[in-house]
Amino acid sequence: MNVTARRSAAVLTAVVLGSAALTACGPEDSSADTGAAKPTATVSHPPAAPSAHPTTPAPATGTAAPVRTGVTPAAKVKLPSIPVKPGCSNKRPTPEQVDPHTFAVYRYETIPGDSHINLVLEHGRWGCPSADADGLPYVTTGEQARWAMDQATYITATTPITDSPVNKRIGVQEFLNWVKAHPDSGLVFRYETGDDGAIHRLDEVYAP
Repeated sequence: MNVTARRSAAVLTAVVLGSAALTACGPEDSSADTGAAKPTATVSHPPAAPSAHPTTPAPATGTAAPVRTGVTPAAKVKLPSIPVKPGCSNKRPTPEQVDPHTFAVYRYETIPGDSHINLVLEHGRWGCPSADADGLPYVTTGEQARWAMDQATYITATTPITDSPVNKRIGVQEFLNWVKAHPDSGLVFRYETGDDGAIHRLDEVYAP
């Protein structure tokens, strides 16, 4: 065999051996599997840190969960307004504008030999509400009158004459004692007269 032939055979043998080595290392070579389990690479992940602000899971309906702030807003309270009659006024009423069922009491007088008691009073009417006062003001005509009251008059009163928040019956003398001790108080009363024209009933009106 000449040198050229020997050199060609050597090259062919090297190519064949290299190809066999590559085939033995390939993933598809079943002959290289010895039955030993191949190690599997694993990657460790650190556990997730708990959230500082846990969220409330949304309801099953798909709507967003309500945000709870822990503070309940105060309920708004609307105070009832004082009813006002159309055309009310705080000016002194004329005789035609006065309330025919009420008056303000200031004093009383007695006449010797007369069984009646004369109340010193002023007629008036309820005015418009004011931000500086509770309830409605009672506006009088500014002219005092005297009206006879029977000594057996039926009288009911509330504060400040009595300590009751509602009207309760009091005696005539108890009423007169309070009026004498508090002249010009101007407390408002509803009144009724008898057949003789004198007052036979008084009911204090604390507020209209």
